[in-house]
Amino acid sequence: MKISKLEYETLANLRYSLRQFLRFSEDAAHAAGITPQQHQALLAIKGFPERDRVTVGELAERLQIRHHSAVGLVDRLVANGFLKREPGKNDRRQVQLTLTARSEKMLAKLSAAHREQIRRVGPKMESLLKRLRG
Repeated sequence: MKISKLEYETLANLRYSLRQFLRFSEDAAHAAGITPQQHQALLAIKGFPERDRVTVGELAERLQIRHHSAVGLVDRLVANGFLKREPGKNDRRQVQLTLTARSEKMLAKLSAAHREQIRRVGPKMESLLKRLRG
């Protein structure tokens, strides 16, 4: 399958646009006083389909990290007052993770900033994707 010069340019521009957005996201997280991975963890919990709580295993899957890495991340978020651990409703041996009021407030600000950034860069990314779909 031959790839044209225009397709290479489009792929390169798309990757560049994605990296710019990721850099924006990393900088926004640091400015809020958390790491990008902590931001992603909070967002994964808040944005989990149909509920506002997750298990460590579910969080690990959403972040595509190993379970033990998720445990360390959760430990740091709990220690800093961003997450609460609670026993499961159906199985009390299972630990559920929920956001604190502090993290809800911070996540709302970060998400609003991200939404605005996506509004700015989204049309360019859509155009690049459309060009690739041909």
